[in-house]
Amino acid sequence: MTYVDPIGSLDALKLRKVLTSEKLTDSQKAYFLRKNAVEIKKIIKSQISKSEFKAMMDDRPLIRFRPLKNSFTKQGDDILLAKSLGISKQNIKKYINSVIDNNFEIKNAQDLENIEKTKTYVYRHGTKAQVIAFLEYELSDVKTTLQKLYKTLADNSGGMCDYFARPIHRMDNVTLSKLYNVIDKSLRNSANAGFIGNKQLKSVSEWALIRIYQIQNNSKVIRAYQEYKALT
Repeated sequence: MTYVDPIGSLDALKLRKVLTSEKLTDSQKAYFLRKNAVEIKKIIKSQISKSEFKAMMDDRPLIRFRPLKNSFTKQGDDILLAKSLGISKQNIKKYINSVIDNNFEIKNAQDLENIEKTKTYVYRHGTKAQVIAFLEYELSDVKTTLQKLYKTLADNSGGMCDYFARPIHRMDNVTLSKLYNVIDKSLRNSANAGFIGNKQLKSVSEWALIRIYQIQNNSKVIRAYQEYKALT
């Protein structure tokens, strides 16, 4: 029988791939666990990396019209984020707000990684105010503003669009205005830095406004449909 050899550098993603593999038998997986016991213990004790955290979030999709199921998913996400940041679940909200209050200050690579992990969580479970703040941070790099904007406004990208696609996060007009102001400001900053031409600035800004209206209207249609079903 062929067994899985020990892996010199092991992380949670590699461990998950082995344990969920359909090509390996239970005996092979057990052998792998024995041979990599020391490394696995280190993984359990260590914090979750940015890539590992994002992969786990991607494997835990949130579903429209399933608030109860999503609430259980959130409980798991709370545990994962707390472990990833090395804080308690009770301090998650305080931590997120401190990141915003400190203007996303980055002193080292770990700060950057923690902000990215927190952003992934906020786009799933944050408040509208937190989402707006993290959107502004996400678009703040003038070199990548366009790329990040297209991604976060795309469906099923784990970005802002997915947040407002859920009925519980319906976009009101005040939120719409704040979102567009952030986007328009970010695009102008990128244009002033020479990364976007004036013609492109105008067209993308108009496209973003239309896209936000589409997201808001989709939310209204969803809510109206739910209310109709409740009455029939």
